[in-house]
Amino acid sequence: MLILGICCMSLLIVSLDNTALNVALPSMQRELDASVAGMQWSIDAYTLVLASLLMLAGSTADRIGRRKVFMAGLVMFTLGSLLCSLAPNLGSLVAFRAVQAIGGSMLNPVAMSIITNTFTDPRERARAIGVWGGVVGISMAAGPLIGGLLVDSVGWRSIFWVNLPVGLAALLLTFRYVPESRAPKARRADPVGQLLVIVLLAALTYAIIEAPEAGWVSPLTLSLAGVAVLALVALVLYEPRRAEPLIDLRFFHSAPFSGATVIAICAFASLAGFLFLNTLYLQNVRGLSALHAGLYMLPMAALTFVCAPLSGRLVGTRGPRLSLLVAGTAMTASAVLFAGFRAETNTALMFTGYVLFGIGFGVVNAPITNTAVSGMPRAQAGVAAAVASTSRQVGSTLGVAVIGAVIAAGISGTSYADGFVAAAVPAWWVIAGCGLAVLLVGALTSGTWAKKTALRTAERLAEPVAQEAAPARA
Repeated sequence: MLILGICCMSLLIVSLDNTALNVALPSMQRELDASVAGMQWSIDAYTLVLASLLMLAGSTADRIGRRKVFMAGLVMFTLGSLLCSLAPNLGSLVAFRAVQAIGGSMLNPVAMSIITNTFTDPRERARAIGVWGGVVGISMAAGPLIGGLLVDSVGWRSIFWVNLPVGLAALLLTFRYVPESRAPKARRADPVGQLLVIVLLAALTYAIIEAPEAGWVSPLTLSLAGVAVLALVALVLYEPRRAEPLIDLRFFHSAPFSGATVIAICAFASLAGFLFLNTLYLQNVRGLSALHAGLYMLPMAALTFVCAPLSGRLVGTRGPRLSLLVAGTAMTASAVLFAGFRAETNTALMFTGYVLFGIGFGVVNAPITNTAVSGMPRAQAGVAAAVASTSRQVGSTLGVAVIGAVIAAGISGTSYADGFVAAAVPAWWVIAGCGLAVLLVGALTSGTWAKKTALRTAERLAEPVAQEAAPARA
C-alpha cells in the first residue's frame, strides 16, 4: 500500500498540473498575448511529447530498472515545472512544457508497471487500479479549485510551484521504499520505431492545430497530413520485422486490448475537449474568474472522484463491461445536452451535463487500465501499460487539437463572446461521437468472443518466453 501511495503521488502531480492549467488558460492568454492556437500548444506540447515517449519509457524501465527510470522522471518533471514557472513568453513556456513531458513520460507507465508487479492477485490489482483511478478524480476535483485560487491570488505561474514539494517528496520516498524491478528478459531499444512514432504524432497534431489559419487544403496542411500517413504506414510495416519492437503489434490481436486503446483515445479526447471548451466559455464568455470557473466545474470533478474507485471495485468483481457501457452512455448524453440543447446557456442544464460527464469519465478509467494489463504476461507489463498511457495522451492531444481547431474556425470573423456558443456546437457533436464510440467499442470488446481473443494473444506472447526457459531448465 505504501508503494501504491508513492506511485499515486506521481500521477497526482501530472494530472493536477493539467487540470489546474486548463483553468489558467484565459489568464495565460491575456498575459502572453496568445491566440487559440497558442493555448492549444501550451497543452499539446506536453501531451504530444508525453505520448511520443511513453512506450520508450516503459520498455526502458523494464530493461534497466523501473525505480531508476521512475526517479529520473520525478527529477525531470520537477525541474520542468520550475522552468515553466519562470517562462518569459509563450515560446519558452511551450519548450519547458516539453521538458516537463519528458519527465512525465517516465512516471505514469512505469508507476503502473510497478503496481502491476506489486499486486499480483487479479482482484487486488483491480482494487489498486481503482485507487489509481480515484487519484485522477482527486486531481480533477482539486485541480480547477487549486488552479483558480492560485491564478486569482498569485498568478498562473504559481500552478507549477505545486509540483515542486510533491515531486521532491515522491523522489525521497521512492529512494527509500520502492524496490528495484526489471523484466526477466530485457528488450533492446527501437530507435527507428521511436522516431516514426514522434513524426506521426507531431505531424498530425501540427496539421490539425494550424489548419484553421493555414487552410485545410493548404500545401502545409496537406504535406503534414501526408507525412503522418507515411509515418503510420512505415510503422506498421517496420515493427513486425523486429524481434523486439517498440510497439508489439501482436498485442492488438486481443480484442479487449485493442478496444481499451480505442476507448482510451476517445475518452481522453472527450475530457480534453470538454475542459478546453468549458474553461474558455466560463471565463471569456460568462466573465467568471478562474476560481469561480473552477467551482462551476466542481460537480463534474466530484462525480469523477466518487465514481472512479467504485468502478475499480466493479471491474474487480464483475469485469469491465458494465463500467464501459455506463461510461459511454453518460458521456454521450452529456455532450448531446450541449450540442443539441446548448446547455451552457442554461445553468441548471449545464450542471446536469457536468454531472453526467463526471459519472462517465469517472467509471471509464479503471476498465481501460485493467483491460490493458490483464491477461498480458507480467514481463510485458511495462509495455502494455505504456501503450494504454500513450493512448490516453494521444486522445488528450487530439481532443485539444480538434476541438480548438473547430472553435478557431467557427469564431473567425465574429466577436469571441457572441460567436463562441454557436461555434462550439460542432465541437460538442465531436465529443458526443467520442462518447458513442466508447459505448459501442466497449460493448463489442468486453464479451465472450473478446475474452477468447485475449487468451489466445496471451498464449502467443508467452510462447517465446517458454521456449527460452526450456533450454535453461535442461
